[in-house]
Amino acid sequence: MGFLDKLKGKKVNEATPEISKSTNFESIVNRISCEIKKIVDKDMALYLPHVKSSELEDGGAVFYMNGQNGTEFDWYVNDRLPYFMVFYSDKDNLGAVKLALYNTGEVQVYLYGEKGKKLIKTEKEYLDIDKTDMLKLATALTHEADDKKIWDKNIDNIYMDIEITDDELQDFSSREKYHAVMKNKLNICNLSAVISKRIIEEGWKVGYMERNKPYDKDDSGWFFGSGDEDDEYLSDTKNLMLLSVGMVWQRLDSDIFKYIDMPTGTKLIRISSNEFEIDKNDKEIYMQKRE
Repeated sequence: MGFLDKLKGKKVNEATPEISKSTNFESIVNRISCEIKKIVDKDMALYLPHVKSSELEDGGAVFYMNGQNGTEFDWYVNDRLPYFMVFYSDKDNLGAVKLALYNTGEVQVYLYGEKGKKLIKTEKEYLDIDKTDMLKLATALTHEADDKKIWDKNIDNIYMDIEITDDELQDFSSREKYHAVMKNKLNICNLSAVISKRIIEEGWKVGYMERNKPYDKDDSGWFFGSGDEDDEYLSDTKNLMLLSVGMVWQRLDSDIFKYIDMPTGTKLIRISSNEFEIDKNDKEIYMQKRE
């Protein structure tokens, strides 16, 4: 689709705490837990000094939020552990602190004021943890939290002072392949796509989707249209926008997610309220508006 070329190149709208490396697994797990608490306490003292422990759930306890996806999913799909959270104790129960610990040892901290309604600060730090110890931590949290159906609990209530055997580590590592498809799809969601304004402005769901050769590393190659655009409409770049694939999926049409990892050259048409099939030019496009 030559009109895509007109859009290509546009863009979609203190000291670091250290953990000494150790071959003692019991020590490294507990020390990582302590470091997480230290980072939370330090950042709250700096950026939320007016917040008292009495205003926080369980006096400011750190909760391990594995209930949504689980440790294994976040580890292999999002390259991190589930979030560690501190919550306000009012009726809204929103987050005061959200901490992400990535498999590289990078720590991202988000701090929220106004009882959790406003992000006021983000911080980045690094822990000196080697990959094997990080993998052991993820394995331990899986065994002692997820496998025991302990969800979204105070980390002090999760027993992690256990020895992970080589077989257990190998078993956990072997599960990565089961998440490869989902990880690839989520990577695609971060890339840009061309979308017809009829989807955005007129409320149509995607009726036609075509994947062309990506323009660059940030381009997915996808075009999403309502399905009734003609060549005149598509030749005018004012009728087109660049959005991330993830934004199209999450905000405009969840039906596309099943298909976004299909290869370059794919052309699909909607044939029902939630299904697409390869366009063979022998069927009418099923047109549907968002509810």
